[in-house]
Amino acid sequence: MSRIETIMRTSPVIPVIVAEGSLNPQAIAEAFVRGGLRVLEVTLRTPQALDWIRAMSKVEGAIVGAGTVLNGNQLRAAVDAGSQFIVSPGLTDKLGHAAIEAAVPFLPGVASAADIMRGLDMGLDRFKFFPAETSGGRPALKALSGPFGDIRFCPTGGITLDSAPDWLAMEPVLCVGGSWLLKKDDTDLAVIEERARAAAALQTS
Repeated sequence: MSRIETIMRTSPVIPVIVAEGSLNPQAIAEAFVRGGLRVLEVTLRTPQALDWIRAMSKVEGAIVGAGTVLNGNQLRAAVDAGSQFIVSPGLTDKLGHAAIEAAVPFLPGVASAADIMRGLDMGLDRFKFFPAETSGGRPALKALSGPFGDIRFCPTGGITLDSAPDWLAMEPVLCVGGSWLLKKDDTDLAVIEERARAAAALQTS
């Protein structure tokens, strides 16, 4: 089993975290881990993202990675900050080779057969299906996975607690990404922990 697959199988839902709001990032990571979600993706969408990765990486049991990684420079900065895996919204040759050179578990975004074939040419076979709902949803992923029987996915984008079970019931899906687990205006860690428990209770096929 590849390192990225091991990470994908750790929790049925990976929180997609935007580094903003008033709560302490280390306390947020502790709430997620207590709730049963150990894999945390911090998106590089805000200036605070790398600091949040550093803080969250100190939490015992947390597996912290960087999302929305667009190029090799961002990848290297994320790894230097403690990221244990890298997630990108798409796949370019330069980014793919930078991830391979860094020997970091990598989950690139795909939305077409051409994207998947580009990844396969690089030796990659685990992908983020993104944006999941607006790229055709479950019917699109079912059709897309047909020619690629050994490929496995983490659908992300527009997925909710209510729709996640239907995605997780699909054979090619190992986990899903969820942005509903942390909101900008959250002030109660107990609420975050409860959301994490509900998500952790979901099962894959």
